[in-house]
Amino acid sequence: MIYELRIYHANPGKMQELKARFSDHTLQLFEKHGLKVTQFWEDMEEANNRLYYVMEHQDMAARNQGFDHFGNDPEWKEVLRVTELNGPLCHKVDVVYLKTVPFFKEDTE
Repeated sequence: MIYELRIYHANPGKMQELKARFSDHTLQLFEKHGLKVTQFWEDMEEANNRLYYVMEHQDMAARNQGFDHFGNDPEWKEVLRVTELNGPLCHKVDVVYLKTVPFFKEDTE
């Protein structure tokens, strides 16, 4: 299993629009293409304009296939076009790939 941490740096004044796009469209499209989001956060310091989430993938091939299908989905292309009519919602996306370490076991209680 691999995990993908994605950090979106929203453009000034665009955080609410970015969150709405995820809430209203992106998460459903991720699910449609087998992309699993395990958690979402926003920065406690609002001025940082950052949105964070973690995705879980079986392996890198599954991740790449899911994102290829997502990125080529006509519905996503239209959502992206419409939501960015007044400019991009973010100026940078950081991506970090993570794997678990053998000495830590998550508490499942």
